[in-house]
Amino acid sequence: MSSAKQLQAKLFSPQLQSNGVPKPSPPTVSSPDPATSGLAAARPPLSINVPHPPTIDVQILPKTVKQPAANSPHSAEAEHEDVRRTYRDKLVEQLGGNYEGVERYRLIQDGKRERHWKRWGPYLSERQWATVREDYSANGDAWAHFPHEHARSRAYRWGEDGLAGISDNHQRLCFSLALWNGVDPILKERLFGVTGHQGNHGEDVKELYWYLDSTPTHSYMKYLYKYPQRPFPYEELVRENVSRDRQVNEYELLDTEAFEEDRYWDVFVEYAKDADDPDSTSIRITAYNRGPDPATLHIIPQLWFPNTWSWAIPPPPRPQLYLSAPGVVTATEKTLGTFHLYCTVSPPPGGPVYDQNGADDGDDDGIVPELMFTENDTNFKRLYNGNNATPYVKDAFHDHIISSHQPSRSQKVNGYANGDGHESGSDSGNQTPTLHSSSAFINPEKKGTKSGAHYTFENVPGRGGVVVVRLKLTQNTPDTDLAINDEELFDDNIDERRREADEFYGRLVAGSVTDDLKAIMRQALGGMLWTKQYYKFIQTEWLNGDPAQPPPPPERKWVRNREWRHLHVADVLSMPDKWEYPFFAAWDTAFHCIPLAMVDPAFAKKQLDLLTREWYMKPDGQIPAYEWNFSDVNPPVHAWATFRIFKIERKMYGHEDLDFLERVFQKLLINFTWWVNRKDQGGNNVFEGGFLGLDNIGAFNRSEPLPTGGVLRQADGTAWMAFFCVNMLNMALELAKHNPTYEDIASKFFEHFIFIADAMTYRGMHDENLSLWNDQDGMYYDAIHWGPGHSQQLPIRSLVGLIPFYATLTLEPAVINRFPGFKKRMEWFIDNRPDMAGRNLANMKVAGKGQRRLLALVDKDRLVRILEKMLDENEFLSDHG
Repeated sequence: MSSAKQLQAKLFSPQLQSNGVPKPSPPTVSSPDPATSGLAAARPPLSINVPHPPTIDVQILPKTVKQPAANSPHSAEAEHEDVRRTYRDKLVEQLGGNYEGVERYRLIQDGKRERHWKRWGPYLSERQWATVREDYSANGDAWAHFPHEHARSRAYRWGEDGLAGISDNHQRLCFSLALWNGVDPILKERLFGVTGHQGNHGEDVKELYWYLDSTPTHSYMKYLYKYPQRPFPYEELVRENVSRDRQVNEYELLDTEAFEEDRYWDVFVEYAKDADDPDSTSIRITAYNRGPDPATLHIIPQLWFPNTWSWAIPPPPRPQLYLSAPGVVTATEKTLGTFHLYCTVSPPPGGPVYDQNGADDGDDDGIVPELMFTENDTNFKRLYNGNNATPYVKDAFHDHIISSHQPSRSQKVNGYANGDGHESGSDSGNQTPTLHSSSAFINPEKKGTKSGAHYTFENVPGRGGVVVVRLKLTQNTPDTDLAINDEELFDDNIDERRREADEFYGRLVAGSVTDDLKAIMRQALGGMLWTKQYYKFIQTEWLNGDPAQPPPPPERKWVRNREWRHLHVADVLSMPDKWEYPFFAAWDTAFHCIPLAMVDPAFAKKQLDLLTREWYMKPDGQIPAYEWNFSDVNPPVHAWATFRIFKIERKMYGHEDLDFLERVFQKLLINFTWWVNRKDQGGNNVFEGGFLGLDNIGAFNRSEPLPTGGVLRQADGTAWMAFFCVNMLNMALELAKHNPTYEDIASKFFEHFIFIADAMTYRGMHDENLSLWNDQDGMYYDAIHWGPGHSQQLPIRSLVGLIPFYATLTLEPAVINRFPGFKKRMEWFIDNRPDMAGRNLANMKVAGKGQRRLLALVDKDRLVRILEKMLDENEFLSDHG
């Protein structure tokens, strides 16, 4: 066996002994990483084994060849041993019995502002194109105004996007991955999907990717993207989805031939912060060839600054990226400081672990990246046949790497002179246009506001061949950070962060929970943590346009959100989905915060706190819904979420954050008043609400004026307000333990609940159809009200009729007895208003188990009647219920 084969066997094939003889019982898996997965070769259907979260086993990855150090091996070994002593070991020694885990310690440091562990995280959107923020059209058609075709060439105004990306918490500097398989017409820089106009069921991402893991401080994160080796079927996906109606399934990526014969790459991206330095991040990109044959993969990590200079007059100074040393991109920005991205030489491709012959003989020197620089500026020449302000533009790397993406030589390079420095004349006669030199598109001075490190891995073996790229984003230098140039220390750092993640989630789950359930919970929470995004929206700037840009059409001011002039958002927020819904939605956020409170109560509390702050909430008390229409109405679930988070933190971490509870409670009083004043026009305690988060729930759009005229009295809107009442009551009683003033407020919400319950279910003397309860059908319905004596229920059985279940509260006897003022008022109300207290809701006079009292909209008889329908397979439990 040649020396090259022996080295490859040592690095890539742990099943071989040093003499090249196979060890007994070689494994049958195609990858050393237990988290990898394959696509079945058979179609249809094409199946995927979803990867499991990583284990603590250290995988063997390719390494470059190192020369032995010239100094004493003993001193070097001692220094290496000191470095290898883990941060966890040191922390256990330091904290003793107070040790609660490394990640928990980081959360405490972050909360005390001792370390800014959340400065860097997965805050990059997965779709900034076709968002309302980037829409400057006259008709508000965000899908058409900024399509996917523009994304690679057009600078964003309000945010950035990328593949498996990260940024700082103010999105001053961004990092993400780009890929090229050698046949696609463009680089894979961002996830693709069909728009709301193109999808037969609306917008939909058409990619295969997974959030595998994340800690709350993002000290460790892992992501998987599956990249086809065949041309990505952009046009086919759009064409097929446009041609389908709503009655058929969506056309998905797996319905195409993109993954035939398992010809694809598993691309894993891992981020690991240094043990005690939140501003230093190791980045490891590992790609496995799952196809049967050798293939070539281009990996292009990108570091760039968002465009902040194209909007104001005079323009602010640009931040700068430049080549400061071979393989080193330095980034300078006045508020962030100076960071370096170390793009180290990568080892040659490795063979699959079961390949006893290792990789092919070849150059062992490693893969040296080509460092490219351009500007994050719009290519006006490509998009609008205009002139560019700079010869180096946003899509330069596409032109530089992919010759078919370049403009013909008959065109100016990016609207400037061509590669030889002279203006291009028009082609004459039948002359065939030629392509430009690829070097014409990137800055030869190696500076700009966007950079890329182009790694080309040729002939990566099939069936599990692997390539690895290691990068370090840090403010340190190789003299102070040995892991920058030491691949073993680099990998040790990542593996240690992964073990700390194992420790954190291991402590989180108590009791007899199966390993599968633990893995499900961990990956679900990891996905929640990955789905954070920096969201910026300053309404006055957005509505009026920018001084350095053409003024928006005047009719645009009347399309949406004009009454939200106070809105000034620039925060890291929890998104429903960073591709399909890359914007916050108020009630979605409330639900997100419940699981997030289990791992990071500080982040969960801040989310709810922000939505009630004066730069979010309108002066009249309305909470913004979502960017398509901030004035739309989401269900009032914030009181419920606030109290749940308070109790979760108290139970799991022993901390009662009364300041948070009281602060949000005070703001929710304003929001409650908005609901009463704006959504109960007649003051009858029966509420409207409109959309309320339920798409396609009725016969018409509930957010628009009724085609029949009149006012829609909503069963769900009224039930949500009863739910709001009981949660405000619960919070007031908790606060009354520390401030007796809240006892009176608790009484107010108790009585308001009774009034809502009575109005929702009682047939009035002068309007026999005002009730939302239909006694004949045994169901709650919406009703249209035209005036006194003129109402009509809408007998549509839907989720609307089930929401009254939610408004339920059990009052413990210990709580009632603790507050004599509240108890006296409650008993007075029950005794003196028996017509309301005992009518059509749970009977409060009858105590339950342990003398508990029940507040509920639905009494026992109605509960049974509704459940008969809800559990009936011919109604709610049907295939289409």
